[in-house]
Amino acid sequence: MQQYLLLFGVAVAVSLLATPWAGRLAFHIGAVDRPNKRKIHQQAMPRLGGLAVYAGFIAASILLPLEPRLAGLLLGGTVILLLGLLDDTRGLSPKVKLLGQSAAAAIVVASGIRIDFINNPFNGYLYLGDFSFPFTVLWIVAITNAINLIDGLDGLASGVSAIVLITFAVIAHQIGQTTVSLLALALAGAILGFLRYNFYPAKIFLGDCGSMFLGFMIASLAVFGLLKGLTVVTFVVPVIVLGVPVFDTCFAILRRFRKRRPIFQADKGHLHHRLLSHGYSHRQAVLFIYFLSLLFSAGALLLIYNTTASGQVF
Repeated sequence: MQQYLLLFGVAVAVSLLATPWAGRLAFHIGAVDRPNKRKIHQQAMPRLGGLAVYAGFIAASILLPLEPRLAGLLLGGTVILLLGLLDDTRGLSPKVKLLGQSAAAAIVVASGIRIDFINNPFNGYLYLGDFSFPFTVLWIVAITNAINLIDGLDGLASGVSAIVLITFAVIAHQIGQTTVSLLALALAGAILGFLRYNFYPAKIFLGDCGSMFLGFMIASLAVFGLLKGLTVVTFVVPVIVLGVPVFDTCFAILRRFRKRRPIFQADKGHLHHRLLSHGYSHRQAVLFIYFLSLLFSAGALLLIYNTTASGQVF
């Protein structure tokens, strides 16, 4: 317990101290999110909050023993952060971002964090073999973009990510994945330190460097601790926990496909946009989505409890 409190406390403190600095740096280098007809905010906002979250997480992570998978996780996370920084300052095409995300994911998978097999509920296991690498890369890239897509209101992506990570920390601790539990809690702490400045009315945004970093780390930690080998339960649990971003992204893809628009073309059809159009205030919309995320997390925890209580192997 002492180690959990230490990593969490370090992450919160560093993130709190680093966020104002990140905001000043954003204005200095031009990483500013300016209002337009699709966006909600009415004034220019700094968008390098991901730097503060990254700093808090790294400060806590270096307190753990460095082993190949952790090194790969931190290196891949650093690459995705730098990719996001380029997008926040210069702007990148969707194709370039997708290639960069895939490269960062490949670093993580090469370190040994990968999905090795899928459980066949009817008869044994399906070992992925050579498909393990691309399958895991696809998972990481998909979740990275799912978190990025819900980053549309003050504190939305950061708050939902914190809920997801705390749930992951509880699950990983319960199944004996201590390192993953510590890392998830440390990242949640870094987010909560940043959320002090990011919740409505926000003083700074995550930026792509932050939203992609959070999605990337969440996806990678899920594989590290929960999806090493996919059983029916282990596959369902992370998807349930990530219910809000996963379903919102699926609906966005279907919506754009139906309207014959590019999948990566932004629109105002996301859940948070719809809540605002139905009369919810900015704060109410965010809190409602937090509540939905908590419900998904509670459902996942209940599934694990029922599974372990019935004597099934998680």
